[in-house]
Amino acid sequence: MTAAPTAEDSPGSWLHEDLHWSFARLKQGLSTAESAVVREHGMSLWGYTVLMAIVEAPARTQLALAQAVSVDKSKLVVILDELEGAGLVVRRPDPADRRARIIEVTPEGGRALKAARGDIEAIEGRLLGGLDTQERAVLRKALRHLVGAPILAIEDGRQAESACPPSGP
Repeated sequence: MTAAPTAEDSPGSWLHEDLHWSFARLKQGLSTAESAVVREHGMSLWGYTVLMAIVEAPARTQLALAQAVSVDKSKLVVILDELEGAGLVVRRPDPADRRARIIEVTPEGGRALKAARGDIEAIEGRLLGGLDTQERAVLRKALRHLVGAPILAIEDGRQAESACPPSGP
């Protein structure tokens, strides 16, 4: 167990050493910057995330997509409605299961995603500007590792809270 900070410790040392706070602050800053950028391309930040996931697995069903991006199924429907309304995706019946829908990115969606991705990469470049190439690679590798088995282990089989729960009434 870590000892409580003393007067000699720097102010806020618990806060700045807390992973949850650090990641939450990082997410808040990135969301602020990136939301404005992706809006210029006709989508929300969640729409951008969903578009990336669809491009990675085009034949993905809505249920599989919701699980892949950690979004509640009912919230995903709203996100897909927005993307479809903007002409960025289409939903079609799955030939193997008419109740399921397969989501595909339209050519316009592909162009919008590519442009948005370029803008996002510029923001990430500014954020990571103080790190050299090797430090950036180590950070990205560590983050990819942590969102795999280590996070599953600390969740300890508990139902994961969706990163994007449904909107309340």
